[in-house]
Amino acid sequence: MQLGIIGLGRMGANIARRLMRDGHMTVVYDRSAEAVAAVVADGGAGASGLEDFVAKLAKPRAIWVMLPAGGPTEGTITELASLLEAGDIIIDGGNSFYKDDIRRAKTLSGKGLHYVDVGTSGGVWGLERGYCMMIGGEADIVTHLDPIFATLAPGIGTIDRTRGRNSPDDRAERGYIHAGPAGSGHFVKMVHNGIEYGLMQAYAEGFDILKMKNSAELPADERYDLNMADIAEVWRRGSVVSSWLLDLTALALASDAELSHYSGSVADSGEGRWTVQAAIEEAVPIPVLATALFARFRSREEHTYADRMLSAMRFGFGGHVEIPQ
Repeated sequence: MQLGIIGLGRMGANIARRLMRDGHMTVVYDRSAEAVAAVVADGGAGASGLEDFVAKLAKPRAIWVMLPAGGPTEGTITELASLLEAGDIIIDGGNSFYKDDIRRAKTLSGKGLHYVDVGTSGGVWGLERGYCMMIGGEADIVTHLDPIFATLAPGIGTIDRTRGRNSPDDRAERGYIHAGPAGSGHFVKMVHNGIEYGLMQAYAEGFDILKMKNSAELPADERYDLNMADIAEVWRRGSVVSSWLLDLTALALASDAELSHYSGSVADSGEGRWTVQAAIEEAVPIPVLATALFARFRSREEHTYADRMLSAMRFGFGGHVEIPQ
């Protein structure tokens, strides 16, 4: 299948490469000519601008936009809409706000265009591990795009099947779902990221307690000089709190137990705030997720070991750079 991809950053370029490895054809465009050239060298077809990009795609066109949420995505989709024809498909694979998806789908529908929102998880590791995808849009369009999603997804792999699960649709087991109509994919991914904030904060606070056990404020016989790297490593192996986030934590601690390479000023990319807003609209109490978001705000004023650990985890899964200047 052919797919056009706009945005060749940390994830977009690897999405193109994973597709090409499985025999799909890609046409790619990015403002960076170097980024385009790198994917072309791996077998993609490059474009010099949006008009050239659209002209190189077979009809009905399918275009995956992988750009930062907000202005970059909004402007690109608006310009694309003026160049495309009825029956063409625009996919937003970034982290857009789900209410923007609902609005865009209605607007594009009036022009005969289809809109699909894909909450994409996998970060910089997706080329090898695959991408977990939460998809919103018209069912027949999602089905049409299934060869793309099936290639990008991790597949069943070696994970044990869930006992008692008996569904005729095995897409969830293969790492992707059609969540529902426009916006639902990004809504599910938004909550996923809100949960991610809470999980990361729990690890960071726990390791901060371990780290501070050698504090001079404690009685001498109650102080322990604990090995953070060893604790992360042993917890990875058979413990109840093992996870990929803990794997990334262990990786960071193995090379720098003090995490001195990280600033501890932890950014939030929007999804945590949107999750809190959704909870307020639904009157759902989320003390853990809200506190995790507020902890990131606080980290920009004072930096603890826990904050440096959050920075290390964000760099581990997403390549987010929060390194001291």
